Amino acid sequence: MSQIPCPGSPRAFDAWLLVGPTGAGKTPLGNFLERSGWNGRRCLHFDFGAELRKADAGAENVPGLSGEDRNVIRQVLRDGALFEDRHSSLVRKIFDDFLRRRGAQALDLLLLNGWPRHLGQARDLETFAVVRRIVLLNAPAETIRERIRTDAAGDRSVREDDSPDEVEIKFTLYEERTRPLVGYYAAKGIPVTTLEVAAETSAADLHRDLLQRLDGRG
Repeated sequence: MSQIPCPGSPRAFDAWLLVGPTGAGKTPLGNFLERSGWNGRRCLHFDFGAELRKADAGAENVPGLSGEDRNVIRQVLRDGALFEDRHSSLVRKIFDDFLRRRGAQALDLLLLNGWPRHLGQARDLETFAVVRRIVLLNAPAETIRERIRTDAAGDRSVREDDSPDEVEIKFTLYEERTRPLVGYYAAKGIPVTTLEVAAETSAADLHRDLLQRLDGRG
């Protein structure tokens, strides 16, 4: 398997990080951007949760993924937990396989959804990609609950991890572990674009808002 380029090399990847609580619309927005591209660049949407569910179901034969790795994936999905620093090699196998399958090129823009989700993972990412922008999908818990209940973005019908208890666990993990990434990157001078999400907001709405706010900027 080819190695992923390091920042500063001619083949380094640029990335946007999609951040927001579960149900805010990260996956539909990432899929929309992947279809439309951005400023003429091809976008590759790495939906970590979706990749994990495919790996757990055996839908993708990820090279090097051991039986123990699959047990860890199954446990994380079952418990709604996060991969910790000790799991970095497992995460890298999933990510490298995604790039291989998609034929990733240095000029592609990576859309990272669900990874990194805490500071340890953010530091791992810095070894081979450069985060150029944070896209923060902002919504209060009450709005998220309504979006999940009504499947507002049309991406929850196949999800089996949306019980009230599981959603509350995800809220807590997001506030404690993932939302601090916004401050981490902002302190590094990475621009943060905040999109407000309502109960009925669609991926097309988010994309239109993003276009208006960035006005052609990368």
